[in-house]
Amino acid sequence: MSYVNKKGKTTASRLMIIRQQVSDVISYGKIITTKTKAKETQKHVEKLITLAKLGTLEAKRRIMSVILDTKTAERQKLLEKLLGIAKKYKDRQGGYTRVLNLGTRLGDNTEEAIIQFV
Repeated sequence: MSYVNKKGKTTASRLMIIRQQVSDVISYGKIITTKTKAKETQKHVEKLITLAKLGTLEAKRRIMSVILDTKTAERQKLLEKLLGIAKKYKDRQGGYTRVLNLGTRLGDNTEEAIIQFV
């Protein structure tokens, strides 16, 4: 990942960016971000959906430890929304999200992508 090893990027800040993007994907259904962040976020969203498919109390607690509040919903509402999404994918064995390339951004020529649910 090209954005990880830059000065000023600690592990804590990198993980917080991923947690926020995971919460935004659950809340809005899709987000536009850089290609490397989208690929990293995709891994975490897939794991959370797999946990949500279990539906146990332990799985719900593990999900709650990852997701954050967004502008449109709080953590509890996001958990309920994720459980609803997981019911939609109950027969699917993975591949719950996709990353679509958008091209480069005008300001800094960084590749952008959309991450969304399938």
